[in-house]
Amino acid sequence: MYQLLKYEVQEGICTIVLNRPEVYNALSPALIQEITQAVETAAESLEVRVIVITGAGEKAFCSGADLKAGVGNAASLGESLRKNYNPMILAIRNAPKPVICRLNGIAAGAGCSLALACDSIIAAENASMSQIFVNIGLIMDAGSSYFLPRLVGSQKAFELCSTGRIVAAEECLALGLVNQVVTNDALDGAVQQLALQYAKAPTKAIGLIKKVLNHSGNSSLEQMLELEAVYQDEAAQTQDFMEGVSAFLQKKRPNFKGI
Repeated sequence: MYQLLKYEVQEGICTIVLNRPEVYNALSPALIQEITQAVETAAESLEVRVIVITGAGEKAFCSGADLKAGVGNAASLGESLRKNYNPMILAIRNAPKPVICRLNGIAAGAGCSLALACDSIIAAENASMSQIFVNIGLIMDAGSSYFLPRLVGSQKAFELCSTGRIVAAEECLALGLVNQVVTNDALDGAVQQLALQYAKAPTKAIGLIKKVLNHSGNSSLEQMLELEAVYQDEAAQTQDFMEGVSAFLQKKRPNFKGI
């Protein structure tokens, strides 16, 4: 079904592996479209409770746009973003399930944007991030102008985008760009632990949490209070809510089904 990525579902965990290690998992139009399709498929699957995105190999999560494949003429870049990159980022942000980035190496340019679009990032100690766009005379894209200021503030976002410097894993953690940094050997275990936690969680409630938080940066307090009321009503209609209340009253661990 996929030529440029691996797609696997086990125990409610969908793992999507960008599989172009020979070019450090660089994003070609075909790979971008496969990522979008894979995320949308996982988002709709009743079998999937959590999505993990990572890169093949040990050196790179994703090195950004595949420049060797060509980026077209200057007039086409904006259209390429609208056609390819933007739908990929929106698929991740709109997925009603948690999306974990397993950051196994460098995430540069649009690869950094791809990582930042995820809900949680667990990084290996050798991982790094770079807003490398400026090094070829371009601006950040694929959502970095949205994610970075919200995570690190406007001044630090300007610094990272205007210098394109490589940010090592520990600095990424200090800045709030990633949630956790672990040794290379511990990466799989840490990702699996978090993914299993989400795979046993009330999936619809988490999807609604994500949906509400997506509005937070551009809404007033009054608007957020109303959104909370609207989506709390929706959460209260799920079987997991009934299970959670019942388990709480019986002082036992809830068995959430994600419905």
